[in-house]
Amino acid sequence: MPDNIHILSLITFSPLLGVLVLMFMPKHKGQWIKTIAIIATLIPLALSAWLYASFNHQLPGPQFSEEMGWIQIPLNHEAGGLNQLTSFFFEFKYVMSVDGLSLPLVFLTALVSTMAALASVYIKKRWKSYYILFLLLETGMFGVFMAQDLFLFFVFFEVTLIPMFFLIGIWGFIERERAANKFLIYNGIGSAIMLVAFLILISTAGFGQISNDAGTSLYYSGNLHLIMENLFQGQASFVNQSTLGEGPSPFYLSDAMKWTLFIMLLVAFGIKLPIFPFHTWMLKVHTEAPTSVVMIHSGILLKMGAYGMIRFGILLFPQQATQWATVLAILGVINILYGAILAFVQKDFKLVLAYSSISHMGIVLLGLAAFNTIGMEGAIFQLVSHGLISALMFLLVGAIYERTQTSMLDEIGGLAKSIPFISGILLVSGMASLGLPGLSGFVSEFLAFVGLFETAKVITIIGTLGVILTAVYVLRGVLSITYGPLKAPTEVMKDARLMEAIPMITLVAFIVVLGIYPAVLTDPLHQTVSSFDQFIKSVAKIGG
Repeated sequence: MPDNIHILSLITFSPLLGVLVLMFMPKHKGQWIKTIAIIATLIPLALSAWLYASFNHQLPGPQFSEEMGWIQIPLNHEAGGLNQLTSFFFEFKYVMSVDGLSLPLVFLTALVSTMAALASVYIKKRWKSYYILFLLLETGMFGVFMAQDLFLFFVFFEVTLIPMFFLIGIWGFIERERAANKFLIYNGIGSAIMLVAFLILISTAGFGQISNDAGTSLYYSGNLHLIMENLFQGQASFVNQSTLGEGPSPFYLSDAMKWTLFIMLLVAFGIKLPIFPFHTWMLKVHTEAPTSVVMIHSGILLKMGAYGMIRFGILLFPQQATQWATVLAILGVINILYGAILAFVQKDFKLVLAYSSISHMGIVLLGLAAFNTIGMEGAIFQLVSHGLISALMFLLVGAIYERTQTSMLDEIGGLAKSIPFISGILLVSGMASLGLPGLSGFVSEFLAFVGLFETAKVITIIGTLGVILTAVYVLRGVLSITYGPLKAPTEVMKDARLMEAIPMITLVAFIVVLGIYPAVLTDPLHQTVSSFDQFIKSVAKIGG
């Protein structure tokens, strides 16, 4: 049934319905604007839940595929032997699909976006502009996880940068403009590197041929499946040599160029993840952006880096990736320990959570470096788990800041007496972050570490030190805020409002469900990840 209604396009572009309605709303109608925006996020959430329930767990490949013509650019025929062609062109199609890798991230995007829309109660100015940009950002994020054409992916990726820049720069805190500029510079550099890598792939492995009674047409395409087919089945070996002339194929990628492209994609998506030392921009964003925007950034946007690394870095260049398995594992350990150690010494709880995100993204790298099914499942599980936990943690920090006007640990204390509900949720989220059994954080960390232990025991043991450090800095922060002497005026402090309590309870519910019944996530993942594992090993074996 979802196949017949183009559900992926509906999910991706349904937030734009909210944008359309908001454009005609008077800007002083604050309550109406907020209500319309929240409803606009509920539509893709409901559709994403339907998509998740309709997904066939037994099929490893893409499902619910949608394809249509989009952009075609004619090319000249100057090259020798090409004048006889009927046409020669660039072709970029609108191609969308989901598999076990993208499906959980699509649902995570819908869920966190709705929770962030509810948490936008803290926004005090220019509601109309804020929610229009918010919904545009949501559309871009959906597109990133569904696009199956390199150019289409790049367009959606760039769509997320522009709204995010303004959301930080206009509605952030004191140094918001500096944080927005740093965000744009770093992510712009990453996008430029990614674009160059994509253009090289399109103009080599993206080559295709159409032959019929009218003649022969050659084209370059951004279609991801065509590029993968060409990379691993001889790269344009199907092209009639009489058409191209004798000699080596001009569409061939040497090993040196493959290594270059792999490293370029690793850097481009490593900036987004972020991998040390490309992390400094993220610290500013997490401390200066408004609460709802940080929920989106930490909960979803960082995951775009890991998704791109898997989809384009590892799956397009599996031989290079497996040869760099130890390097990826070491980078993961550096992220884990560096983030955990610096989180421990921070006095601002926002910075504690920012460095915690760096540390937890290191676990993703460890799971990927295992290059086996269990490790990759752990990495993807960690993306979803951390997305829920970090969104909840930053929501709680925003609620506390709203009441105390500070996030400094030495200026907050004893809040369990005045706001027990928020304090209790903070304790639960802290336990999830440090990996308490029964919560989602434990499952993801366990799978990632077990997967890597098969191939790199020493690195795994070193990485587990990060788990101990996480327990220390999380408990330090949570206990400092909730217990001890009162350090802020509490006579007018109120516990969570309804618009705060709903996202808090919802996120906790998903964290608990994934911790108690992880098959909800691992079942859709397993067939896809198993096929990834078999494909990577087969290509690496052939290359070796």
